[in-house]
Amino acid sequence: MLTDMPLEALRSYRSAQTEPEDFTAFWDGTLEEAASHPLDLRVERVASVLSAVEVYDVTFAGFAGQPVRGWYRRPAGVSGALPTVVQYVGYGGGRGYAEESLLIAASGFGHFHMDTRGQGASWGIGDTPDAGPLPPQVPGVMTRGIRSREDYYYRRLITDAVRAVDAAAALNGVDAGHIGVQGGSQGGGLALAVAGLRPDIAAMAAFVPFLCDFPRALLVTDAYPYREVGDYLHIHRGEVAEVHETLRYFDGVNFAKHATAPAYLSAALMDRICPPSTVFGAFHEYRGPKELEVWPYNGHEGGAIEDERNALAFFQRTLGSAD
Repeated sequence: MLTDMPLEALRSYRSAQTEPEDFTAFWDGTLEEAASHPLDLRVERVASVLSAVEVYDVTFAGFAGQPVRGWYRRPAGVSGALPTVVQYVGYGGGRGYAEESLLIAASGFGHFHMDTRGQGASWGIGDTPDAGPLPPQVPGVMTRGIRSREDYYYRRLITDAVRAVDAAAALNGVDAGHIGVQGGSQGGGLALAVAGLRPDIAAMAAFVPFLCDFPRALLVTDAYPYREVGDYLHIHRGEVAEVHETLRYFDGVNFAKHATAPAYLSAALMDRICPPSTVFGAFHEYRGPKELEVWPYNGHEGGAIEDERNALAFFQRTLGSAD
């Protein structure tokens, strides 16, 4: 069943989210502080049963110079610099194993797969701890440090995601002028944030993105992870305004207002986890060339492999041929 507005209403929907006056200054300061730390890039070839794809274990300095892990995959036996896709992971997951997630590299692109700090226990094993403050929180990471924009978990993770583009650009065999970003759910929200913070990326693909249109999302779905915030405010009744103020700095709707790279997004009309109106709220604010695929009879899986196939065709158009 539909979980949100019908498609006709979604096409005219506009988010009520507002952008803080110091949104740009906040993120400029955050990223300048991160850039003050050396990238400290470490790369090690992984011994693997794979013969058609080379895999490298990468560590780079993310938020506050803290180490973040990732996999760098590329087609074996290919010389020269490749257009490259930086991929971010969905909620609860990590980068997984070296032999997973081979589609992008198998299609001829470079593939940098960033691990997710403090996640990777629900699915997709993770290897990166979160060294941030740990005040009282609902299980999960949605409310970690949510009383303060400076301490909020997603300030650290989004900064990691931006720095991952720097790490990818510094890798041997990467065409630094042709880097795209991609992710689904939380990963899609991160890709959208990076598009808003990095005018130099060449393309962005976000499947059923999370972290969009908080004012609506927190009221129209009781599914987790958004419900973590509702659970927190159910107990911390006096912090509603404070929490919503924090979330304004991490909303995909506001990042979309600064994003200009060509974009592919998707939404699913039966998605309880990321209601389609929240995706449309961000899509309508996106400033660059954009396309939106709507999956009428799907939930949070979105288009699944069809989203990934569409993204590969999109990256071939926007990043250039991978041969």
